[in-house]
Amino acid sequence: MKKLVIILTTVVVSISLVACGKSQAPKGDSWKTYKKEKTITLGFDNTFVPMGYKDESGKNTGFDVELAKAVFAEYGIRVKFQAINWDLKETELKNGKIDMIWNGYSVTKERQAKVAFSNPYMKNEQVLVSKNAAHIKSFSDMKGKTLGAQSASSGYDAFTRYPKVLKDSVKGQDATQYETFTQGFIDLKNNRIDALLIDKVYANYYLKQEGDLEKYHMIKSDYAGEAFAVGVRKEDKTLVKMINKGFKTLYKNGKFQEISNKWFGEDVATDQVK
Repeated sequence: MKKLVIILTTVVVSISLVACGKSQAPKGDSWKTYKKEKTITLGFDNTFVPMGYKDESGKNTGFDVELAKAVFAEYGIRVKFQAINWDLKETELKNGKIDMIWNGYSVTKERQAKVAFSNPYMKNEQVLVSKNAAHIKSFSDMKGKTLGAQSASSGYDAFTRYPKVLKDSVKGQDATQYETFTQGFIDLKNNRIDALLIDKVYANYYLKQEGDLEKYHMIKSDYAGEAFAVGVRKEDKTLVKMINKGFKTLYKNGKFQEISNKWFGEDVATDQVK
């Protein structure tokens, strides 16, 4: 009996320790905590080139990765990069597993209801990518064709929100959803889908890196243009202010342009950053 009591006590203590170790969402404005701990956690899809991804050596790199490091270096804060399931990004933020969503994160009305956004720092748009052999020159050519898109992406959100633009025309009135854009390109390359609805910034970079630009056709979509911004918990008002301040500081000292030119060959900053 004594052994049973000891075992049960051990189990209860172990469960309590595990429970205490679970991450909990901070309450209120957490800027002082970030400054004190000198660390902040950024959630990202680590396959989204060139914004934020893990390279062949296992290193986190990309435009957003370098920009985030530069912004928080201004405050003496180290950025911890946490790979997340993009479908669950807002949930991970709300639960406290991450402190920011920063990875080609487009501003939408639906997302504004869930998170607080920084000022937009880069513009983006959705494009339709297909092989030249498919002869898809406009959205009307997608009638009865198969489409792919990343799940929970701004492209898929627009696809479902405005069905008359494309959804009503494609085969099955839906798109094959992928966890990453790369998976979508693999299926497009192997003719398992006819076209891919995707962020222009990713499509350009991926096709250039693969050396396949001449084999594909890219169509500007009829959806409204987008802007990338950083998403944080609504309570983190100071964090939003400091990110915005960081953008302007980096643009003033030329660091923003340096990072931008490295990844895109041009200055991609929005007017809100300048």
